[in-house]
Amino acid sequence: MQIRQYLEPIADIFRNLDIPEPIVHWGHPLMMAIVVFAMGSFVGFTGWRRRVVTDEAIALESGSNHRKMAPFMFLFMALGYTGGVLSLVMQEQEIFESPHFWTGSFVLALLAANGFISLTKFGGNQAALRTTHAYLGSIALCIMFVHAVLGLRLGLAI
Repeated sequence: MQIRQYLEPIADIFRNLDIPEPIVHWGHPLMMAIVVFAMGSFVGFTGWRRRVVTDEAIALESGSNHRKMAPFMFLFMALGYTGGVLSLVMQEQEIFESPHFWTGSFVLALLAANGFISLTKFGGNQAALRTTHAYLGSIALCIMFVHAVLGLRLGLAI
């Protein structure tokens, strides 16, 4: 059974709410732009700042901010991912044909892996896992920016 068959009843509920077309079309990109550019940049900045500053007080504050914000960023990314897929269904677009869908899926997988690494407390504070975490997060952030460009292209095409 196709995923669309599961999502179509949910999309019908939202279609019946008579949400204005510009919100259906551009709501996901606008909300996710805030998450990617504001939260993503902050989480990436504070994570790297924690690693590279020599002032221990600044490092501790940055690490604390990173730990507080990163789970919310992941939550909003996961919710936005769901909303984006639902938006495609509402607009009667194919889900799996878009590179935007695949970059979003990849970002979410990277962030989930990164979250898992941090939940293990970096395998007992192993330097290699801390480094892996930093670079996976940076790769995810870079892909998020590519994802945003692909999303803009998709939005302008439909």
